[in-house]
Amino acid sequence: MSKLKIVTIVGARPQFVKAASLSKILRTRFREVLVNTGQHYDFYMSQIFFDQLAIPKPDYNLGVGSGSHAWQTGALLTRIEKVLLREKPDWVLVYGDTNSTLAGALAAAKLRIPLIHVEAGLRSHDMSMPEEVNRIITDHVSTLLFCPTKTATNNLKKEGIAKGVYNVGDVMCDAFLDYIRKIKSRGRETYIPPKPYALATIHRAGNTDSKIVLKHILRAFGQIPMPIYFLIHPRTLKAIKKLRIQIPKNIRIKKPKGYLDMLALEKGATLILTDSGGVQKEAYFCHVPCLTLRDNTEWTETLSYGWNTLVGSRPRSLLGIIRTLNNRIRKHPNYFGQGNAAHKIAQIIGSFTK
Repeated sequence: MSKLKIVTIVGARPQFVKAASLSKILRTRFREVLVNTGQHYDFYMSQIFFDQLAIPKPDYNLGVGSGSHAWQTGALLTRIEKVLLREKPDWVLVYGDTNSTLAGALAAAKLRIPLIHVEAGLRSHDMSMPEEVNRIITDHVSTLLFCPTKTATNNLKKEGIAKGVYNVGDVMCDAFLDYIRKIKSRGRETYIPPKPYALATIHRAGNTDSKIVLKHILRAFGQIPMPIYFLIHPRTLKAIKKLRIQIPKNIRIKKPKGYLDMLALEKGATLILTDSGGVQKEAYFCHVPCLTLRDNTEWTETLSYGWNTLVGSRPRSLLGIIRTLNNRIRKHPNYFGQGNAAHKIAQIIGSFTK
């Protein structure tokens, strides 16, 4: 009997990390065809992850690049459809909540190919976020929905989705537990700056497209009494230059890092400031307090016991919040599994036949 064929679609930094954990497991049991959409195309946001994490070379590079949400999703939809018509897979697998996720899900649904959604069931309950729209649509056309937490399974249940839903744990937890050991064994901690320091990432359009919002954020960063290593997304750097925003003296502008260096920096940080869902979660894995520059989060578990705090996109001051962090942080529950989510996913897929 020939192996089941799975077309896996990736295109952005968090999806590369998840694929690093899952693809190597899938390929022991199935035939995987890997499609890189090119949604993230900067070397430090894309190729470095394939190099460092030994992700299999993509079978297809669609090279979509940047554009409006509508244009990018439409361009991806037509390009992914061509791949699926050519490959005729048994399953299509998508991760998370990007435009690559949505386009892959719609293409599979239109061609009536069963869809697997890894990281299903997340909800921020904010429909102004493109990611929230992508998540909801993808979940509602999926055949197998692999949830990272109990909260995610409950979200799906509230929306009437119960069939094909599995709480397997988080594949990003798999990656973290695997690669944090490799960082220690390779001495990569030598890349960590002198303590104390904060680590910052800002990339969401709601925070970067408005001069007023971006100035509020950077002004609040400037009041923090420690160096801030700002790993700057290309979109954010472009916005700062275009809007001519002054950078406070305590901020050190740095290029985005590969996954291993990023983990080392996160692990060594005193504080993490971000609007990224993945970085919020990595901060929790590293036992480092996080301030999230958003009004909501899809990773509500990280808010428990003060590990993550929502400070909004226009914080006037962060000092008061920072001073209370040590008093609020207590327990650190394991919400995200034991590091075996990829094995569980492969086993469940294997139990299904055409």
